[in-house]
Amino acid sequence: MAEGERQLVEVDGRRLRLTNLDKVMYPETGTTKGEVISYYAQVAPAMLPLVAGRPVTRKRWVQGTGTADAPGQVFFEKNLAEHAPEWLRRGVIEHSDGPKTYPIADSRAALVWLAQQAALEVHVPQWRFRPDGSAANPDRLVFDLDPGEGMGLVECAEVARYVRDILAGMSLEAYPVTSGSKGIHLYAPLDGSQTSQQVSEVARELARALEADHPDLVVSNMKKSLRTGRVLIDWSQNNANKTTIAPYSLRGRHRPTVAAPRMWDELDDPDLRHLEFGEVLERLEAGDDPAAPLATAGPGADASSGAGPLSTYLSMRSKDATPEPMPASPWGVPGEGQPRFVIGEHHARRLHFDLRLERDGVLKSWAVPKGVPDDSGVNHLAVQTEDHPMEYLVFEGTIPEGQYGAGSMTVWDTGTYTAEKWRDDEVIFTVTGRPGGPLGEVRLALIRTSGEGEKSQWLLHRMKEQRAAGQPDRRSRSDEAPSRRSSSDEGAYRDHVTGSRYGAGAPPRPTGAEPTGMPRPMLATVGAVGLVTGDDWALEWKWDGIRVIARTEGGAVHLTSRSGRDETERYPELGNLARALRADAVVDGEIVALDEQGRPDFGRMQPRMNVTKPREIAELAASVPVKLLLFDVLEIAGVPTVDEPWERRRERLERLLRPGTDVPVEVPALAEGTPAPALEESRRLGLEGLVAKRRRSTYRPGARSADWIKLKLTRTQEVVIGGYRRGDGRTTERLRSLLIGIPGDGGLEYAGRVGSGFTQAGLARLLETLEPLERDASPFVEVPAADLPDAVWVEPVLVGEIEFGEWTRAGIARHPRWRGLRPDKSPADVQREPLA
Repeated sequence: MAEGERQLVEVDGRRLRLTNLDKVMYPETGTTKGEVISYYAQVAPAMLPLVAGRPVTRKRWVQGTGTADAPGQVFFEKNLAEHAPEWLRRGVIEHSDGPKTYPIADSRAALVWLAQQAALEVHVPQWRFRPDGSAANPDRLVFDLDPGEGMGLVECAEVARYVRDILAGMSLEAYPVTSGSKGIHLYAPLDGSQTSQQVSEVARELARALEADHPDLVVSNMKKSLRTGRVLIDWSQNNANKTTIAPYSLRGRHRPTVAAPRMWDELDDPDLRHLEFGEVLERLEAGDDPAAPLATAGPGADASSGAGPLSTYLSMRSKDATPEPMPASPWGVPGEGQPRFVIGEHHARRLHFDLRLERDGVLKSWAVPKGVPDDSGVNHLAVQTEDHPMEYLVFEGTIPEGQYGAGSMTVWDTGTYTAEKWRDDEVIFTVTGRPGGPLGEVRLALIRTSGEGEKSQWLLHRMKEQRAAGQPDRRSRSDEAPSRRSSSDEGAYRDHVTGSRYGAGAPPRPTGAEPTGMPRPMLATVGAVGLVTGDDWALEWKWDGIRVIARTEGGAVHLTSRSGRDETERYPELGNLARALRADAVVDGEIVALDEQGRPDFGRMQPRMNVTKPREIAELAASVPVKLLLFDVLEIAGVPTVDEPWERRRERLERLLRPGTDVPVEVPALAEGTPAPALEESRRLGLEGLVAKRRRSTYRPGARSADWIKLKLTRTQEVVIGGYRRGDGRTTERLRSLLIGIPGDGGLEYAGRVGSGFTQAGLARLLETLEPLERDASPFVEVPAADLPDAVWVEPVLVGEIEFGEWTRAGIARHPRWRGLRPDKSPADVQREPLA
């Protein structure tokens, strides 16, 4: 993969964009960024229990570690950038200069994201966050044994054994870690009853005692002048404000060494050395995880510590009063392989079913009173409950009276599942139950309708028309028989799909009322002709205009752009769209302005996109008319069509449009033939290219799917404006060029400057728009020195579009030409499109 390329991957249901995977991070060994990311993904099951719940500070080597003669630049980061993904857990610490937000690495996806940021080193304190966001007492003690000049690992191991003996006398067990840098770290689990200050004082006295007993070998004072020929026992990292390299973290050395947990007998080896990442992975694969007891020791099962996703579960149960499993750690245990699920049949006060899905080392749980729906016409209520431990996958038994959840619990079905989507408000997944079980293979969706977290209400929806053979008749067991079709549940699911604000139980929408929410359009990926082979593809012309979703209802029309901007008033000639359709509907299409030859002209669209005053809108509607070209339908007469295949939706769309009206709307004919000649025909017609769509593809609102592929004749790219350069000399009042960027995982990545393609009037309007947005600091991650001296920085809120030749290896657009602003899109919509 070339350095400028990106790759979208899914890690345990989280989508991440990885970049520069071939970049060499460790020049001495040739270890690449891709290998670093792979290491953190593989080491996650062992590393996560040791770092979860703790604030992470990072040491980043964006350009690699370099060599001994030319070391790479390192960035030490505490505060988490605003561009970090929403799903990444956060914690806030008050500092003298104000609060700082830290990431919390509690999932494999979080570790992969950190590695994508070139955060080779992960540092954490010895305490975790409580659920209320405050810092808990430390749950482990740490000593950093640092060899002075003339000392090495063998001498550190000798001191480590002395420390171990003293800790054993305090009923504390020590776990050694070769730091991957110079010395050895020793950890001992604590019960969480002492503050960081108290622990630090104990650690200091222990270090002083050893220094007194072994003055020729041990020193506890930090002064470098005292450390030659001795091993420093650094006790200060027990301070609440200090951090230590996390066990299993890589080090930013010239070789990819690891802070590697070790067995005590290994420290007896006279050739003791630091381990590199490949050796650590081999040890873990062989089942050798010396730090596993450290991860589960200490106050893990003590709910009073208040930490971890299982703390609520633990606080509601007593191991002496219930047979339910008690996890060793409130942080759960990350599993391996395909995630598992279980549905428990729970005979409590009333029968209900408990759906539990493995995620991030725990079981995410919902109580479903009526169980899994028998078919897609019925949705069932699901109430989210506290996370449960992994041991609940096999738990069966009777919870005694007086205890939370009293009653009998049996496993109704269990197996594995595949997550198609996992968001805070929507989970789509396919479960595969046990052979001969009641479920079989079923595609399900959980849709949140109200509330957040525990006790939030969801709908459980069966995605396809399928009935589970052998599923028990739950209607005979409950006081209230479930109806064959719940109109409120179905309506809530439909409203979720179509973006309506009218959810379950809401009153009917008044005729002509405008909905406040609309679905986001499905997006295509950029591809090449070679990807579109076989008869399963249909070819549509690619139109150069503004993408809109249109809803018609009771004669009213509502238009929204891709970014969710209301476009209704801006295009009055489409106000009678409902007259052109045979039924109320939600349709997807492109608004285009045509030139004298009847071809879409994006330049003509520019004035239509940016006016807001009624008089200007009316004048432009007369001089620059537009047309709505429809290519999909999401709903007809209140019934969603998104789960139907494209070819079926296309048939519905063609029948939906009423012929012979004066409304400027049409369903364009499809392109004929195979992709290559059709693309040439697109060129001859002056169009932008083609969009190839799988005939069996469903419509996925807001998703970018490889089932739709853009075949573009010109290279265009949406960009975010981050600054501009004024003209020279007498032209300083004019805008000379725009400084543009593309959002990336590390922030706004500089993509070059563009100074052509403007009209004089356009330049004046741009300058007038940009001046109120000026700011002092650059919004870009990094800008070449040549573009810094006369740059004027602006808030990165405006989106535009460029044409260009190609990407340079540094990710800069070559020969860019300005096409215009895109007020219909937001910076969050912008992503770097790969070249076919």
